[in-house]
Amino acid sequence: MTGKDYQEKAMFFRNPEMTKENGLINSVMGLCGEAGEAIDHVKKVRFHGHELNRDYLAKELGDIAWYLAEAAWALDLSLDEIFEMNIQKLSSRYPEGFSIERSIHRTE
Repeated sequence: MTGKDYQEKAMFFRNPEMTKENGLINSVMGLCGEAGEAIDHVKKVRFHGHELNRDYLAKELGDIAWYLAEAAWALDLSLDEIFEMNIQKLSSRYPEGFSIERSIHRTE
């Protein structure tokens, strides 16, 4: 499934009364909330002795994907465009792949 395919299917579950402005606000707030749920699980694994629940974490990552798709929709972008823009940014930042040196001395 491509990002575009996912976005088209995922937006079926969007509130059709949501404006793009409110969709952007909802999606960014949702991204923060779902990322918080994901990191809370990882925190419990790392520091509280819990077992990693891959299914739970995968579902949280799916929720993050949904909100990312909604944010892209609100900006009139496809997920494929978002993905491509990110690869271009990373390629510019790390033309030979990640390096600690380039990370420390990064210019924007």
